Amino acid sequence: MRMTIVRCTKCGTKNRVPVAREGVPRCSVCHTGLPWIVDAEAADFDAIVDATVPVLVDMWAEWCGPCRTVSPVVEALGRSHAGRLKIVKLDIEAAPAIAQRHGVMSIPTLLLLRDGQEVDRAVGALPEPALRAWLDEKLAATGASHPAQSGATSP
Repeated sequence: MRMTIVRCTKCGTKNRVPVAREGVPRCSVCHTGLPWIVDAEAADFDAIVDATVPVLVDMWAEWCGPCRTVSPVVEALGRSHAGRLKIVKLDIEAAPAIAQRHGVMSIPTLLLLRDGQEVDRAVGALPEPALRAWLDEKLAATGASHPAQSGATSP
């Protein structure tokens, strides 16, 4: 199982977190929900997006300037929604079949998934306030605006 290293936003501890797992990753020291930001590959994409919290998938490509603009905003959203949201970054150049399966026609495309199903999508390089407002509205509509509502537990 692939792992990623995640730094706790509260105490700064580095934690090893599997890219795919049940529940919500928590800091090994202070037990705060960790920002869950992972890179997916074609082979493990389906396992990674199968999560108990909503998943924001960032479909991007290295050559895409707007993708490079949106990426830090998406990662900041992952940190501010730690314990309530999983961020999955997928390079569509390395996984064109997955992009095609999800009907991605232009990038950046952000897919919001809940229980493996698409809730909504945002296409293009939205400014940070618009992207944050869109995400917060959709999370509230899915009942995942607070960790206790998401049904997520620590394994």
